[in-house]
Amino acid sequence: MKDTPSKLQEEAKKIQLSGSQAVLEALLAEGVDTIFGYPGGAIMPIYDALYDYNDRLKHILVRHEQGGIHAAQGYARTSGRTGVVFATSGPGATNLVTGLADATIDSNPLVCITGQVFAHLLGTDAFQETDVINITAPVTKWNYQVTDACEIPMALAKAFHVARTGRPGPVLIDITKNAQLQLFEYEGYKPCNHIRSYRPKPIVRKEYIEQAAALINEAKQPFVIFGQGIILGKAESDLKAFIEKAGIPAASTVMGLSALETDHPLHMGMLGMHGNYAPNVLTNSCDVLIAIGMRFDDRVTGRLDKYAKQAKVIHLDIDPAEIDKNVKTTVPVWGDCKDTLPILTELVERKEHTTWLAQFRELEQAEIKEVINEELNPSTDVMTMGEVINILNELTHGDAVIVTDVGQHQMVTCRYAKFNQSKSNVTSGGLGTMGFGLPAAIGAWYGAPERTVVAIIGDGGIQMTIQELGTIMQFGAKVKILILNNEFLGMVRQWQQLFHDKRYSFVNITSPDYVTVAKGYRIPGRSVCERKDLKQALTEMITHDGAYLLEVMVGKENNVFPMVPQGSSVSEIRLK
Repeated sequence: MKDTPSKLQEEAKKIQLSGSQAVLEALLAEGVDTIFGYPGGAIMPIYDALYDYNDRLKHILVRHEQGGIHAAQGYARTSGRTGVVFATSGPGATNLVTGLADATIDSNPLVCITGQVFAHLLGTDAFQETDVINITAPVTKWNYQVTDACEIPMALAKAFHVARTGRPGPVLIDITKNAQLQLFEYEGYKPCNHIRSYRPKPIVRKEYIEQAAALINEAKQPFVIFGQGIILGKAESDLKAFIEKAGIPAASTVMGLSALETDHPLHMGMLGMHGNYAPNVLTNSCDVLIAIGMRFDDRVTGRLDKYAKQAKVIHLDIDPAEIDKNVKTTVPVWGDCKDTLPILTELVERKEHTTWLAQFRELEQAEIKEVINEELNPSTDVMTMGEVINILNELTHGDAVIVTDVGQHQMVTCRYAKFNQSKSNVTSGGLGTMGFGLPAAIGAWYGAPERTVVAIIGDGGIQMTIQELGTIMQFGAKVKILILNNEFLGMVRQWQQLFHDKRYSFVNITSPDYVTVAKGYRIPGRSVCERKDLKQALTEMITHDGAYLLEVMVGKENNVFPMVPQGSSVSEIRLK
């Protein structure tokens, strides 16, 4: 019996692809344009296939896999898209673990693809074999090992869906070498939009929103604290509409910075261990505390048994696991804040809490007098980190993407940097990963190449991933690198000074000549140690068309204040 024309057409549609080609076709179907990665033996078939996709997929060769995953985080944070990383098996995969942990706790959507040894070698301790699935299970939102090429389209579709929906996070797909090489009948790529038993968005329960609105309408001293959930939910305008209608003062977590412009009249600053004085103190005075897209991290709450005990707590979050985890909630509001905030705004009454706002302004003036004036306009010859950030604000007008590493410079930057638009603050919040700053800034630039990207890094953190200057040299990311050098591991030194009788144990750190190192990577640079040269040097850095490294020598033993000592209540924050 002869084949009918329709059957012939159906057979013609079936094409054979290798598993490696299927990986790249999936990335194209998901709209991926940039991959960060490092090749090796177990992922070589995917890299071989990538040779023919260079016109459609940009691959950035990093200098270390940790640099690759931090770059993907920076890309995700500025672009709002899912970052993609390639790494080989064994040490390549294990070098991703720190970035996976960082991305998990900070809710960064990533798809990490690792090569693995041939399936028949699994469990034999073959060369560069590690059990990457069990190693990464605690630090991924989902992971999966592919041993048959036929699974690749489905696995990657599921990976992208899981990574970016609900509370975002990193996903890892481990693909054995035989699956990468295997030819199979490719029937196209079908994006995933549903997984049985996976509910990324909780059902919005309007009765809880009505209860929340009733509490807010009765409140005399309501207070909003917001986190990165606002940015992830694309709810910046909804947050603004809510606080403006209800007249409620609002403060940000470190990760929530830039969700609301810094100079908004209802923005009271940053919460946390080195946050602003007023929002920390008055957390323990408000009568209704409205938490939106934040998880009550210990750096925000201080002692939980002394945290906002007088307040009725309303918690809006997409992740039900965060409700009641650290702070007991009076009214839980499950759901994406993009969905729940507009309903809440419609139900709240228009008010102005003038007397309550005046309390914030009074404490703000105390902080300005005791801390901020001296930090931004020091009376000594020693330069402060704060004055560097203050001049940077003048030059960028609050429109730059600011990427920070971890340490004193991070806290000072988060305190004083100006943000006029969302997705402008890129930092390692929950994990506090030194070495994050430089590679994350590279990724941030690829995520938003039209914006000025400034990486602010300490002399400790820069040395952890300094090799990524080679990535900048090779691919031309126009990252401005600002090293604030105090010749110490500053944050640890501050704690040793304040709580360990100034016993400085292994916190003195010697640095190379950073300008000479940068020159070796064909990146221009300059070092400044006198105030009279500072503004001109910063101007030169910002206006230079390309990457630039500027080192500023700041006070060796300057401390970051205010500060909530460990084990203290947020209202016990010290101004000095």
